[in-house]
Amino acid sequence: MVKATGTWGRIQLGAWLSLLLVGAAAAADVRTREECQKVYQPSRGQAGKDVIWVPTEDALVTRMLQMARVTASDRVYDLGAGDGKIAIAAGKQFGATAVGIEYNPDMARYAQCLVEAEGMTQRVRVVQGDIFQSDFSSATVVTLYLLPELNLRLRPTLLDMKPGTRVVSHSFLMDDWEPDDRALLPEGSAYLWIVPAKLEGNWVLRAQEGTDSIDLQLVQQFQKLSGAAAGAPVADGRINGPAVSFAFARNGELVRVAGRMEGERLVATLTRAGRSANYIGTLR
Repeated sequence: MVKATGTWGRIQLGAWLSLLLVGAAAAADVRTREECQKVYQPSRGQAGKDVIWVPTEDALVTRMLQMARVTASDRVYDLGAGDGKIAIAAGKQFGATAVGIEYNPDMARYAQCLVEAEGMTQRVRVVQGDIFQSDFSSATVVTLYLLPELNLRLRPTLLDMKPGTRVVSHSFLMDDWEPDDRALLPEGSAYLWIVPAKLEGNWVLRAQEGTDSIDLQLVQQFQKLSGAAAGAPVADGRINGPAVSFAFARNGELVRVAGRMEGERLVATLTRAGRSANYIGTLR
């Protein structure tokens, strides 16, 4: 029993009752997965805008996010979020900030309800939207469970994202853009791409010390590089996000190049016969 005497007692009693009511209201707002399912219950195989809904198994969700090396510093976008499982796992298991985009408004509300039920509203949200009209350019990781033709429609947008952005797809590939990694689990397959920097064109590498310069004609096929350097064929050309590596022969010696795109410049170290020198590359 609460006993209040005098004006101060009445103030204390009023404050205590206000806190009690606020606490009760907050408790009433807390949702459970069972309450979410009473409002809307999706069914496996139900039709969507472009795909049917089939949830990704938990083990594969975890593997996809591990392949992308998701950490608390990442911003994950799940395109075609369904029940929000991948976005929730990104926040709950890996500490990332995550956004799911789901076209079906009922499914989007259901997924957001599950976000609340899991206590992840500070890190995760699921919104209703069309993935082909939504802006997810701030993502450091993009996850997909779509069809091959939808992956291809998204591919130009993905390739225009910041170099180093990781893209993980459940089951489906991106035609001739070969994955950088793949995993096959009993629950299904997953594929990883790392968005490569854009290097195709004519470059000149200039030594930071001295006057040496090297002409490059680079041809890019996604993360693979070919072309010519100082008139010799480029070998072992590879782009890993902003990182670049290739080799070429010069005056009878093998030259290995390891560099990184910084803005519009290629900052590189050239190693030949055990000696290294720093170069800066710019487009002609």
